[in-house]
Amino acid sequence: MIVMPPVEKLQKIFAETRNIAVVGLSPKENRPSHQVARYLLEAGYTVIPVNPGHEQILGRKCYPDLLSIEGPVDVVDIFRRADQVEPIVRDAVSIGARVVWMQQGIVNERAAVLAEQAGLTVIMDRCMKVDHMQFAVSRGQRTEDSSHNSESGT
Repeated sequence: MIVMPPVEKLQKIFAETRNIAVVGLSPKENRPSHQVARYLLEAGYTVIPVNPGHEQILGRKCYPDLLSIEGPVDVVDIFRRADQVEPIVRDAVSIGARVVWMQQGIVNERAAVLAEQAGLTVIMDRCMKVDHMQFAVSRGQRTEDSSHNSESGT
């Protein structure tokens, strides 16, 4: 069963994330994976393209799989059919990702359980771009007003 994650959980993911591997990223500008990745780049995240058929997408080095990525990955954003998700989740666990995000329309309960048992947060059947636009607190924005000096009472 798919449950809407709490808004606070989504906000925490967006605030703590720096590196997002986009599995199934297409070089075609009209594809949802390309549009989401471009948006995430513009929002200040490091996007790591994962697509074995390409050497470069969005001006960034493209990797054939998650295990080939050099450096840390916080979130694995999956744009693959549901029946192809499990091996990707296993690789996400292997590389130490913190979050597995299955894009809108992608549901694989077995893969979700696998990820959760390994301690990863799982978001399923949701669009990362849409959720970021709706729920993320901008990186420079304060979540509480800390501009007042409590000692002076101002």
